[in-house]
Amino acid sequence: MRSEPVQGAMVRYPSGSLVILTGLPGAGKTTLLQRLYGLHGAESTPVASGAVMVIDSSQSRRHWDGRLPWAPYPLRRAVVFITHLTRIRRALAGGQSVIAHNRGCGPYVLRGFAWLARRHGAAFHLLLLDAPADLAIAGQRARGRVVAPRTFARHERRWAGLVARVKNGDPAPAAGALIVDRAEAALLESIVFDGSGGNLTNGNFRITE
Repeated sequence: MRSEPVQGAMVRYPSGSLVILTGLPGAGKTTLLQRLYGLHGAESTPVASGAVMVIDSSQSRRHWDGRLPWAPYPLRRAVVFITHLTRIRRALAGGQSVIAHNRGCGPYVLRGFAWLARRHGAAFHLLLLDAPADLAIAGQRARGRVVAPRTFARHERRWAGLVARVKNGDPAPAAGALIVDRAEAALLESIVFDGSGGNLTNGNFRITE
């Protein structure tokens, strides 16, 4: 599904939902969270914004920076991801609404998030920030952290498959999914968890199939 940009747009979700903001590395996910929630970019713990917990995977990475100098990179990456998942689980267990950044969009990762949401009685939604590969790579360079070409190619394949499925009306394993490009994301002014039930509602975004 696609959204047409509307000035002052918002997206609404049921209270207590888990919303995973995902996209290619460098697409602008962290930048979007910083703008919407006033993050300064140096946080090492999740940030509460009212009843919403904002959890960026970079927060877990900063928490562990310099603390595992002996560990090989794959182990450090696993520890960071487990920390990220643990923080999401704790927020859901506490009944909070969660907006969480996660760059991985492989089927097993998404099923894991879906299972986590079900376990805590939360609705699971995807917010997909769709950026062309060249812009995502430019974003990586701008932040000073570039993904290896082979790893980025794997992300591209998985991302293309997910976007194609969502455009065809299949958000599984999420209850709903919304795709926004970078221009549309720039018009987004809020993500609201307002207690309404049912699937994702579109707020001031006009959704077109």
